[in-house]
Amino acid sequence: MYFLDLMFSVVCFLFLVVFVLVGVAFLTLMERKV
Repeated sequence: MYFLDLMFSVVCFLFLVVFVLVGVAFLTLMERKV
């Protein structure tokens, strides 16, 4: 149970990091186009 909880937390954290990176990359691309 504890292991599953830990895995879920890690997956959520990774998803959040990827989401932020994609958002930053998208914003920088839009800035360059303009």
